[in-house]
Amino acid sequence: MTAGTDTSLASLIGQDELCVVVYRMVISEPQWSVARISEELGVTEVRVRESLDLLAELSMLHVPGDGVSPLPVHPEVGFSAYIHRREAEIRMQQLELAAVRAATAELAATYAAHQASRSSGLERLQGVHEVRARLTEMSRRAKEELLAFMPGGALSQAALHASRPLDEQSLAAGVRLRTVYLESVRNDRPTTEYARWLSGLGGEVRTAPSLPLRMLVVDRTSAVLPIDPENSQVGAAVIHSAGVVAALVALFDMVWERAVPLAESRQPSNAETPTPQEMALLDLLAQGHTDEVAARKLGLSLRTVRRMMASVSARLGARSRFEAGLLASRSGWI
Repeated sequence: MTAGTDTSLASLIGQDELCVVVYRMVISEPQWSVARISEELGVTEVRVRESLDLLAELSMLHVPGDGVSPLPVHPEVGFSAYIHRREAEIRMQQLELAAVRAATAELAATYAAHQASRSSGLERLQGVHEVRARLTEMSRRAKEELLAFMPGGALSQAALHASRPLDEQSLAAGVRLRTVYLESVRNDRPTTEYARWLSGLGGEVRTAPSLPLRMLVVDRTSAVLPIDPENSQVGAAVIHSAGVVAALVALFDMVWERAVPLAESRQPSNAETPTPQEMALLDLLAQGHTDEVAARKLGLSLRTVRRMMASVSARLGARSRFEAGLLASRSGWI
């Protein structure tokens, strides 16, 4: 082998060139002493002994001791341990590289999905907890206005308790709050007390017989809508598209104009003028919804819905649901 080859081999096994040269000399001149090798190579005996020790550590030399000259070990035997160690290191590096590639691909997919959602003006939220966290974040970041539809009827005590500090903070920061609840909340004392508390701080609350869906619009620049209005567990979508948000604001304004301020009492009904809630019930049933679905959309109990329908039928003089629908249509109620 040439000197260049010795240098390459030395660098591969992590030693200097002298180790390889000494190893060759031990092979070719096995009887030479350390002093003779030192003289031949023109280096100190200390350097030669260091090389011999390193070769012994690499299992390339066998050192009997007691002044006996070291014996060279076949390179394939001596290098086998080193080769196995390096192969194990390379396999480990390959596994690490594969893990990095997999993580990179996952992050790239996440980045691409995020960029696509931002460019399309849509951000999807998975599950109730993520939706609640995002709603809280967006509400806290609002600077001018929060518009909300709150279908589903009366709020739970936990929901009311959680909403108070957030609403109070928004109003203190000068954010205008306008919320539309279902008219059925007027029958729930905790919800009406909360709404009056909110109004006392400057919030605006109105009620409507029915609402199209649950919605929050923030500063007229983004909106949160349920992915499936019938199943909140599916998640929600945050919409940033200016055109879509403008349409949702227009929808809110239309419902808001027809809604009744919570402070105003409901008008008593008579046979000539059905209540807005009764008209909403008739409209839902005319669309083919069951009593159960109508009750859920109006935020009422099934028992209340059936009692309302019985009252409407009696006032119309109808003997069946079908006849009640006909008479309601002729009367211009639906």
